[in-house]
Amino acid sequence: MIELPVIDGQKPKSKLTKPSWLRVKLPVGKAYANVRKIVDENKLNTICESGNCPNMGECWGAGTATFMILGNVCTRSCSFCAVATGRPPEYDLDEPQRVAGAIHKMGVKHAVLTSVNRDELKDRGAEIWYQTVIKTKELSPSTTIETLIPDVKGNWEALYRMIEGGQEVVSHNMETVESLYRRVRPQAKYARSLEQINKTKAKGKRTKSGIMLGLGETIDQVHKAMDDLVENGLDILTLGQYLQPTKMHIEVAEFIHPDQFESYKEEGLRRGLKYVESGPLVRSSYHAERHVNVPI
Repeated sequence: MIELPVIDGQKPKSKLTKPSWLRVKLPVGKAYANVRKIVDENKLNTICESGNCPNMGECWGAGTATFMILGNVCTRSCSFCAVATGRPPEYDLDEPQRVAGAIHKMGVKHAVLTSVNRDELKDRGAEIWYQTVIKTKELSPSTTIETLIPDVKGNWEALYRMIEGGQEVVSHNMETVESLYRRVRPQAKYARSLEQINKTKAKGKRTKSGIMLGLGETIDQVHKAMDDLVENGLDILTLGQYLQPTKMHIEVAEFIHPDQFESYKEEGLRRGLKYVESGPLVRSSYHAERHVNVPI
């Protein structure tokens, strides 16, 4: 064992070593290349790329991708997220048609749509959300859709417009437990995100959310978050390991063992969630096609 040097009476923190269960394959193959070609040709944004998703090779290799609408610059500055932060340019009114066309070309059976936060827009981008779902359904009527929508900052009219296009699943990620919100999501509020899920459920939608683990949360805090989500009408929960995208982002506090992820899954189901996708490499849209037919 190597002894770390003492500096000013304190030992420096040792850097966590990524465990073997977090290794992923490099993206290769014909299907991956085809998705890459369609995304590039249609000038589309994907959270797979912008968010540095570790499952991009697997998902793109299976011919699926999560499309990110309303640009690739976010008005928020969350400490965990790899998406660029700043003042977004004007949004593209033709984007809904281009996204719908790409989904049709790919022959996607289940499409996932997400977006950056557009806090500077009065409607938070709701009309682009609505039109993207509508046009996708027009071109690909048999395709099911999940929309992973951002925090609308209490603009419930914008929320209702976003979710009335006919999508089968509406997701909004809590991201972390309540005690870590100020550090992880400084421009969001734990109670407000719960309220957004509650109002979505009240409109009769299949609701979904996701939480990252390894940021310093405790087991009891995760269980409390599960209880809060069940109380506010959540059906489906995803749990995955947080991975630091760059040195500028919040550090990983702990790598959670796969056995603990399995324990969280069992606990979530016991507490009343209808479906829990839990594992180190799980992300919001991972195996999203499974969530469409979950009995609720």
